[in-house]
Amino acid sequence: MKNKIAQHEQIIDFWTSKFELFEGSLNGSSNLPLHRLRKAALEKFSSLGIPTTRQEEWKHTNVAPIFKHEYALTAESTGIRPEDIASFVFSGFEQNLLVFVNGKFSAALSTFDAPAHGVQALSLAEAVNSGNALVQEHLSRYARFEQEPFVALNTAFMEDGLFVHVPDNTVLQAPLQVLHLADARNGALYITPRNLILLGKNSQARLVESYYSLADAAFFNNSVSEVVLGANARFEQTKVQDASKSSYHVAMTQVWQERDSNFTSFGIDLGSAIVRNNLHVMLNAPGSETHLYGFFLGTGTQLIDNHTLIDHAQPQCESNELYKGILDDRARGVFNGKIMVRRDAQKTNAYQDSKCLLLTNEVEMDAKPQLEIFADDVKCSHGATVGQLDAEALFYLRSRGIALEMANSLLRYAFASDVFEKMSVEAVKNKLEAILFERFVD
Repeated sequence: MKNKIAQHEQIIDFWTSKFELFEGSLNGSSNLPLHRLRKAALEKFSSLGIPTTRQEEWKHTNVAPIFKHEYALTAESTGIRPEDIASFVFSGFEQNLLVFVNGKFSAALSTFDAPAHGVQALSLAEAVNSGNALVQEHLSRYARFEQEPFVALNTAFMEDGLFVHVPDNTVLQAPLQVLHLADARNGALYITPRNLILLGKNSQARLVESYYSLADAAFFNNSVSEVVLGANARFEQTKVQDASKSSYHVAMTQVWQERDSNFTSFGIDLGSAIVRNNLHVMLNAPGSETHLYGFFLGTGTQLIDNHTLIDHAQPQCESNELYKGILDDRARGVFNGKIMVRRDAQKTNAYQDSKCLLLTNEVEMDAKPQLEIFADDVKCSHGATVGQLDAEALFYLRSRGIALEMANSLLRYAFASDVFEKMSVEAVKNKLEAILFERFVD
């Protein structure tokens, strides 16, 4: 116990000292109201400490390895050219791209020009420094840090990220790619993207958010996103994480939905040593819909943990959730999906399903679907399935002359296709399917 207390104190001391350095680098901006929020978040992180496996929400995910590194807060990353990031850009997004390197906006690598009718897609730091009223109103209102240590740690050091505002009655026709690129070739880094996405009533947008790295190096990406959808807004978000397997990725996405809005999410995890995704959706007005889809491929000793919460706070809302995973070697997966139906949320329709394919006897999958229902006029169901490749299907393919390796790859691909076929952005869908098929063959 004494050792654990000492370790906790060392971690808090480390981040406190880092905050002092960070604070000193802010110059005049340390006098802004945002900095008071940062200091409150650091204080809360110091009292919460890092989660342990004794806590129910973290019992399958040991985050201690994340805090063994002495991270730097910033690192100069110069000389990166557009051709160096070409493999990370989806086809058709070359002129519709926002790039962040080590958490900081890179104007030199970005190519996005906001169309007319008032759409904003820019650096959060720029929006904060210009006194943007929407940022002041919404930032940190939804992703609360009082009970979330990683949200608190992100908030304490937040400086830059993505800010998107789509005004009322506006349709952003072309999808936007936001590339978060880590360059930790000169040492371990702590990276804190903070994203704020606001869609007005009757607006529509699609966003592809991707996380990659330039080298197999250690870094800690601690991301927080707040998404607010006005009445009858439509938003599709695709997140692709394929970073170095020496890195760590923790993300919180908090979604707030108003009447008749529609939120669709695709979460694809292929990289990082430890991954923890928290996706929380608040259905805050009647007629709202949420559709959550996820796929993860774990190899080696990866740990990929998806925690979702869909909160049906109002009546006549619908949610659908499908998460699929494939685990190989000695990888571990976690799925904890909670659907909450509050007392007044009558006429709720909610469905949840989790499926995982195990390729060896050394992998481990922990699945915990949950329903908390306090209303009586609802239709809710959930399920979780863990298994191996279908022996009969494999025999059928082999009997048609298909080699064993190719037959296995086809079955794995077919298993994952339920998620990918629902994507509306064809360029992303096609590239991800090609990547997966290539890795299945390997």
